[in-house]
Amino acid sequence: MARTRLYRNGALVLENFPVEDISKYVGESDSVVWLDLCAPDSADFAMIREEFGLHELALEDARHEHQRPKLDRYSTHSFMSAYAVDIEPGNGLATSEIAVFITDTALITIRTDDRFDIELVMARWDNNPDLAKHGVGFLLYGLLDVLVDGHFAAVQALDDRVEELEDLLFQEGRAEIESVQRRSYAMRKTLTKLRRVVIPMREVVNSLLRRDLHIVGEPLLPYYQDIYDHVLRATEWTESLRDMLGSIMETNLTVQGNRMNLIMKKVTSWAAIIAVPTAVTGFYGQNVPYPGFSTEWGFIESSAAIVTLSLILYVSFRRNDWI
Repeated sequence: MARTRLYRNGALVLENFPVEDISKYVGESDSVVWLDLCAPDSADFAMIREEFGLHELALEDARHEHQRPKLDRYSTHSFMSAYAVDIEPGNGLATSEIAVFITDTALITIRTDDRFDIELVMARWDNNPDLAKHGVGFLLYGLLDVLVDGHFAAVQALDDRVEELEDLLFQEGRAEIESVQRRSYAMRKTLTKLRRVVIPMREVVNSLLRRDLHIVGEPLLPYYQDIYDHVLRATEWTESLRDMLGSIMETNLTVQGNRMNLIMKKVTSWAAIIAVPTAVTGFYGQNVPYPGFSTEWGFIESSAAIVTLSLILYVSFRRNDWI
């Protein structure tokens, strides 16, 4: 499915016109064309190569998925690869790859699937009509703004879930311990995947701000600086979450170790108390005469020794918080 828009002199004049008509507008100096292709085939790639004169290496990158977010410069155009992201209910990360060709008079977006809602980008353009006079830079700004906002929202969602993990960390129960372990590991995988998407965008946006590329005009620089600031904040937040997750996993192991030590301390204390009657009865069970042997007062004496020594050990352990 293809979508098209035509801006002339900073105003939207045509939308969803046939792709075959692009050649009529792309050569006009006062016109800017936007073309969006979702899951294009070989014929679509051949068409944009012919219409826009795109480099074969850039087209090859657009065909093959799992590209690193980057910005490549060619003689007549630039190629950008980026990702839209979304946090799934199970702490997974859904990504949608977007390839972007940037020429002087056209912006071509190629989406591998329809998971990224291009309507959000169009709404962003429509909400800023006063910037449309800045041409391709304006279209690219709207796209990047939506992508980076998605990155920021994903990081914020992960931060909320990390806080939930912190609340579970010191709760009692085997289920909570296993939940912290399982969710921490899943979120660490998600965060690693998110870092591969978010961190390279800092270099991408920084490259776009270079004046020698002539993509971003002087009036748009503050808007791109704002995007760059959001990218930096998302990057720093991602690194902070990585450290927090590492601390949670280490703390969880420490808490488990402390609980195990407490259990062992209690078990050892009770074993010491139980050892007292065992020792006394074992001693008085010898088959040799001893004071009180075969007498009632000997039984009372041994029983009193068991109770007294057990109480002394219990009070001592209790005072030292071992029981």
